[in-house]
Amino acid sequence: SATGQEITAYTSFSLGPRRAGDAVGPEAFHVVLIDNGRTAMLADAALRPLLGCIRCGACINHCPVYGAVGGHAYGWVYPGPLGAALDPALLGLGEAHPLPAASTLCGACAEVCPVKIPLPDILRHWREKSHGARLGPAAERRGVRLWGWLARHPRLYHAALRLLAGGLRMIARDGTIGRLPLLSGWTRRRDLPAPERQRERVRERPQ
Repeated sequence: SATGQEITAYTSFSLGPRRAGDAVGPEAFHVVLIDNGRTAMLADAALRPLLGCIRCGACINHCPVYGAVGGHAYGWVYPGPLGAALDPALLGLGEAHPLPAASTLCGACAEVCPVKIPLPDILRHWREKSHGARLGPAAERRGVRLWGWLARHPRLYHAALRLLAGGLRMIARDGTIGRLPLLSGWTRRRDLPAPERQRERVRERPQ
């Protein structure tokens, strides 16, 4: 990605074929445009903002998920929040549906984007389509439905969070969890930080 230049490192200038009187230059100049599904994106109002990306790398540099898992975990050439929003349009949602789900929707990517691409909105767009198409493991869909039900009952939601966080802290060693069956895809390659008592810290903060 670019490093803050006025013009990104991906920009090049082509002047066309040699004109009369030019000492050097090509005799002919041909332009081949590879669409790769971008015309369909242009016709979709929800996805059209993605075509404004200047590949500056700001969303990647501020994404907490990308900072934790790195680019190779995204499985294709476009990583980070922009990749999670773009890849389903280019590869198809059937192949790339896990990517939009790998986001906290914290909004940091949209805040720093110089061309104001609404990445969280686009990620939610793909999540809705994925859910409607019943993509992904059935256990994951059931988990989302359970989370949705709990989220509509705040007292139960916070009680469940306290129980879960307390259980995770009990099995943690030195602040990290090395093995966890439900998150084996994560813990096979990296430790999971034990949850912190954020709500308790807020309550204990001096007024």
